[in-house]
Amino acid sequence: MAVPALSIKDLVVRFHTPRGVVSAVEGLSLDLMPGETLGLLGESGSGKSLVAWSVLGLVPHPGRIEAGEIRLGDRDLLRAPQEELQSIRGREIGFIVHNARAHLNPLIPVGRQIAAAYRAHHDVSKKQALDLAVEMLRRVAIPDAERRAAAYPHELSGGMAQRVVIAIATINGPGVLVADEPTMGLDVTIQSQVLELLAEQVRRLGASTLLITRDLGIVAKYCDRVAVLHAGALIEERPVSDFFAAPAHPYSAELLRAASFDVAEGLETSLESQASTEGR
Repeated sequence: MAVPALSIKDLVVRFHTPRGVVSAVEGLSLDLMPGETLGLLGESGSGKSLVAWSVLGLVPHPGRIEAGEIRLGDRDLLRAPQEELQSIRGREIGFIVHNARAHLNPLIPVGRQIAAAYRAHHDVSKKQALDLAVEMLRRVAIPDAERRAAAYPHELSGGMAQRVVIAIATINGPGVLVADEPTMGLDVTIQSQVLELLAEQVRRLGASTLLITRDLGIVAKYCDRVAVLHAGALIEERPVSDFFAAPAHPYSAELLRAASFDVAEGLETSLESQASTEGR
């Protein structure tokens, strides 16, 4: 049996507040297998993003990871020293955020920000890194890449800013990508373009991807398996085609009904996507 690219075991994340302790993630266990895209699905507040931040060791205060393990290969990230974690973030694990403009530095041109992500892990000159940054802008389909490299985040559209974030997350060729609601706030047409671009980068890298989303359509089209999170607990984990054909948990079935999602259509989309992947 293949060793998971990323393995989460019995993860517990709690927030210690003046009003008491809030359990945000409770006993979560999840495996991301090599080369697959796993959709982490749940409504707002279910704990999805906290799982992503836990993988990176960046749970915001006053949150604490109180138990469990997160393994990247044979290394437990929760027990790794900070220097090792810093070398892993960006190089072995790429993180794609939502609301790209809020995470890009407004005072630095985007080309320099992409180059900085590469120089953090490689001993190269500023010019070499900037040349690679321009090439990455081409790879994420930003036209006139040389000119756009000198642009500031506020000068880019939301879709272009999200492409810059993808370039930053993938420039070091990570084996694992964590994408947290990567199309939130974008219109439907741009969402589709960004997701296709992300899927193309995943194929190029051969990466394993944890795709965090509330969108059932995204799960149906782009994911191999789905894990459903509710109130910080994992309630269902299945192949995507099985999930849409017959959700096993009442909450999962309610999600499908609440979204007025056509189960048959979702299943057909998922099967077509799997067949396309197998044919490549």
